[in-house]
Amino acid sequence: MIELATGLALTTGRVLLVASRYANHPEPLWTLPGGRRQSGELLVETVERELYEETGLRARAGELAYLSESYDGAQGYLNATFLMLLPQSVGDDVRPRDRSDHTTAAAWVPLEELAERITIAVVREPLLAYLRGELSRRYAGFHEAGVTIEWPADSA
Repeated sequence: MIELATGLALTTGRVLLVASRYANHPEPLWTLPGGRRQSGELLVETVERELYEETGLRARAGELAYLSESYDGAQGYLNATFLMLLPQSVGDDVRPRDRSDHTTAAAWVPLEELAERITIAVVREPLLAYLRGELSRRYAGFHEAGVTIEWPADSA
């Protein structure tokens, strides 16, 4: 099981998204900032580290928004999405700290554009349901992810 943590950062009608490039996808995929847990790392530490690496923003993980799980064949994924507590002076200027990483862009995306921007259903559907207040158990499960990600060799 691959354990992931993602951050839901919200400001006035917008959500922070990142675009990441993977070897098996011709175009970058937009998703919430986050990534794989490193050995010995708590999920809140993962999301805080990943948010900073992928957007340059330092923020604390707040409450757990929802948990989602999916399968790509036999490979399972468990993703914890946390609400992010942003500094009051957060601006529009967000960008990946390290261009050698697979993250190619970061942007504040208006709520009405999320469904179009996020093409991966196992990311899009729980997020939209949560934002609409329709994710009653704060859980979403998918027997088939519908997408395969080839992770960069250097990411843990």
